Amino acid sequence: MNMQTSQTRSRAGLAAALRVSISRLSRRMRAEGGHSLSATQIGALGAVARHDALTPGELAAHEKVQPPSMTRTIARLEADGLLTRSPHPTDRRQVVLSLTAAGDKLLKEERRRKEAWLAQRLAELTPEEQSILRQAAPILERLSHG
Repeated sequence: MNMQTSQTRSRAGLAAALRVSISRLSRRMRAEGGHSLSATQIGALGAVARHDALTPGELAAHEKVQPPSMTRTIARLEADGLLTRSPHPTDRRQVVLSLTAAGDKLLKEERRRKEAWLAQRLAELTPEEQSILRQAAPILERLSHG
């Protein structure tokens, strides 16, 4: 048994190996986006898309950032024509953020590029490796919600 196999047998070793591998994969996928937005800006657009419409405070909470940071992110996305603000339906002190058509298009293109890159990489794997990843996908999803 090689050193790497013995290290991944312990829970701590598996955690370390997954952390490194997932971090590298995440960096590679971010690099495949092909746009000039930061990970925070893309995350904010994605959260607004998933939740249809959010207040700035709700968006900051979803993205686990401080409201002043999110205010800067929102301002940039709004200036780029990717988000719009509209009056809150019940609270006149609040605004609701929504994606513009350009923001929706950018997000869809971002996802398409990343998925195409990953599909190409998956095609390079053996059928057995692809099967293992199919089984691991729901487990990784469950870990991400913990």
